[in-house]
Amino acid sequence: MDRKWIFTFITLIIGFMLAIQFKTTHDPIVRDTRDIRELRKELIQEQGRRQQLNAEIEKNRSLLFQYETSLENRNDDISEVLDEQINILLEEAGLTEKKGNGIIITIDSIFSDFYFQESRKTPQPQLFRYLINELNIYGAKEIAVENERIISTSAFRNVNGITHLNTRRIPPLPLEIKVITDQQERLHNHMVVSESIEFFELEGYSFEVKMVDELVLPAYDRTPRVRYMEEVKED
Repeated sequence: MDRKWIFTFITLIIGFMLAIQFKTTHDPIVRDTRDIRELRKELIQEQGRRQQLNAEIEKNRSLLFQYETSLENRNDDISEVLDEQINILLEEAGLTEKKGNGIIITIDSIFSDFYFQESRKTPQPQLFRYLINELNIYGAKEIAVENERIISTSAFRNVNGITHLNTRRIPPLPLEIKVITDQQERLHNHMVVSESIEFFELEGYSFEVKMVDELVLPAYDRTPRVRYMEEVKED
């Protein structure tokens, strides 16, 4: 009887070990299938986020120092610091005119109207979205499509086959996209070999990039809508 129990116990152990071995050898190995180009793009995005966070931390430290200095030195009016901060926030929100060095991207149709017998339509929203994302990855600070300033709440939409930005119709071709950046040459070099050029050319558009000094971008001329935010009142 004891031998039967020992045999049963040993059989259970062997069966359990075989089951684990079978599961281990048959579980699929999940591999990262992204190519080097996709990994490099993700790395650039993460580096950009890190630089942005470091700049934000440094800005907040500087602002905190100004507040503390104003409170310690009563001769300095803290309202001046607050007014300065308001002006900075308006500039960052795109509500003021912006000047600086950058690039201009000119988009036009490769073909003439004669071949298509239709008006020169503007590119579809997805092309603009990809272009704006690529510009932001490579160091764009401020962007405007013709006279429409792009801010954090801006969106490209297709309305009855016509592309709109900030709820306004984008003017017909040719289009100029003005970009201000702190790294003018670097951004230019990236964009002349960017994937955006390929995407636009596949859809029948030409894509030219040039460096320009003293660009002037218009201010966003509407009242930004703030959603999902409520005022907190003091008790």
